[in-house]
Amino acid sequence: MTGIGSSSVVCLGLLLAGPLEAQALRPAEKPDHALQRELEQAVAGFHGKIGVYVRNLRTGHTAAINADSVFPTASMIKVPILIATFDAIQRGALHFNDSLTYRDSLLYPGGDILGMAKDSSAIDLSRVIMLMVTMSDNTAALWLQKLAGTGTAINAWLAANGFDSTRMNSRTPGRQGNWQIYGWGQTTPREMARLLTMIREEKAVSPAASQQMYRTLTRIYWNGQALSQIPPWVQAASKSGAVDASRSEVVLVNAPSGDYVFSVITKENADTSWAPANEAWVLTRRISALLWARFEPKHPWHPAPGAELLAP
Repeated sequence: MTGIGSSSVVCLGLLLAGPLEAQALRPAEKPDHALQRELEQAVAGFHGKIGVYVRNLRTGHTAAINADSVFPTASMIKVPILIATFDAIQRGALHFNDSLTYRDSLLYPGGDILGMAKDSSAIDLSRVIMLMVTMSDNTAALWLQKLAGTGTAINAWLAANGFDSTRMNSRTPGRQGNWQIYGWGQTTPREMARLLTMIREEKAVSPAASQQMYRTLTRIYWNGQALSQIPPWVQAASKSGAVDASRSEVVLVNAPSGDYVFSVITKENADTSWAPANEAWVLTRRISALLWARFEPKHPWHPAPGAELLAP
């Protein structure tokens, strides 16, 4: 038997150990020219605009394509909402196990699970957080955005922590012009990857808050794109987003040989379809597979035939 499965005990030990020393001493960025060429070849001919940022957190090797250009976040804005929610918990404005009362006025039309609740239903804050991240529930996200202090508070946290481009636009005073261009939120591939890395390194809000946020970000229902190209027994924290002309995903992989993070964001896509063969989704899967092969050459892995039919 070949591949990662034949050394599962060793891999499990590496995954459980947690590279705490590496978190404290992340190497400086070092452009990986070979990886850069591979990425440029992978995105050549894409019918839209794309940004990519990749960093191997163990070696510092990086590659980037339009990594500092601003793109729509779509549902990736739920990562800043998550952080702002835990910041409110840290300050005592909210409590993780608070019992909340759902009202029909909170409903965001769509297929959300929370939106199926009856008016006046009780639900714990912790479960609203889970729904927002795991299921990408928009009703839950907008409720948490309000509870965390609105978009203004979220943007203040982002600015205070050195994020120059990542911002909440929707339902946020003074952001109407940006909302018309980017929608719910905006970011860059580099900043989105940095946000997830900050949580991984236990530097977002507090170590305890970061650990709980990271646990939540590793429980994702929508696993048919970048996550589908990573072995299912390897932990990965992620968040994706999608609207008609923009598809995005940020992933931090706790790989056997060391963590790596990447963000792929597109906009102005010619293909606005919602089938698995959407051009941006195909490209996201291709990049994710490329990175696993590049960073884990001793652990080759490919999805089983027909796996795409079983992914949400």
